[in-house]
Amino acid sequence: MTALERLTLYRTRILLTRPYKLAFGAVEAFDTLLVETVLDDGRSGWGEATVLTGYTDETMESAWATATAMAPPLVGRATDDAVTDAMARHHDAPFTTTAFVTGVEMALGHALLAGEARPAPLLAIVNATERGAIAEEIEARLAEGYKTLKVKVGFDLHPDMDRLAYIQALVGDRAEIRVDGNQGYEQADGVAFVAGIDPTGIELVEQPCAAGDWSAAEAVAKAARPRGVPVMLDESIYGLEDVDRARELDCADIIKLKLMKAGGLDELVAGLRHIRASGMRPVLGNGVAGDIGCWMEARVAAREIDNAGEMNGYLKPRQRLFEVPMRLERGALVFDASGAVTPDRDAIAGVTEERKEYF
Repeated sequence: MTALERLTLYRTRILLTRPYKLAFGAVEAFDTLLVETVLDDGRSGWGEATVLTGYTDETMESAWATATAMAPPLVGRATDDAVTDAMARHHDAPFTTTAFVTGVEMALGHALLAGEARPAPLLAIVNATERGAIAEEIEARLAEGYKTLKVKVGFDLHPDMDRLAYIQALVGDRAEIRVDGNQGYEQADGVAFVAGIDPTGIELVEQPCAAGDWSAAEAVAKAARPRGVPVMLDESIYGLEDVDRARELDCADIIKLKLMKAGGLDELVAGLRHIRASGMRPVLGNGVAGDIGCWMEARVAAREIDNAGEMNGYLKPRQRLFEVPMRLERGALVFDASGAVTPDRDAIAGVTEERKEYF
């Protein structure tokens, strides 16, 4: 029986090339927990938890405290038992748990992470806010081959609607537009937004209101459907019980999952399939994740997803963490035939604020 021989934890802070603007504030850097796992047969793997409060109740401080408490008892455990023990923390610390579990899954050579896979299409974010810059950015992304563009709203209702209409006119039928509210609107503005926009070219509107406000989710869906605007929930969804609640309330057409919430690769795939079985469409990906998390999500997307992935967070930091950076061609991640990636230890050391090893 294969066992865990060593665990190394890295508390890192990775600066972004530019601030990532969200409705609840601009993100300047990724605060990321990395978990390196080494098995007693010499195989190794890595897991990631990039902690952003608003996406999770965890903070970097709580994630580090949880990780340093989890690690010592796991060393020497059989891998199956180690995963079971780690998953016991999933309810309270999903991101941290996922870093441990996926580190073990990678070390074991999980089938989703190995071998050839088709390219995984990604979306591109329209970051600019001034009209001239918006037009330049859109043309650049379309020329790069992207077929789905994401527009952030949730800041100020009427300027948001005006900016979206301008983008729709520029894009035309050349790409789909995914609109993300990032929980920025109160219920009345969320309803006004979906009821007032032109649905032409809009693939979906994502999470316009707060994650815990299920009444707002119902109201938004009710207002959106007569307009032909599909609604997606993201931050509201932590587990299958939330998927079931969305189905029972009939307040979502589409559900987005993130690996860092799921606990592991097998749990993520089960969640995606559960969404489909519930009559909704799954979307996958995390725009606030680094190389390891995005690579794992893209590998899953290549097998399980039929739309543009959101796992573009790895493009935001100044520092890449793989020896050979992931290849992006015509708006899609292209995988090496072996499926393998190698983390760059020097790059990781350069962004590490604290490191602890257990053996």
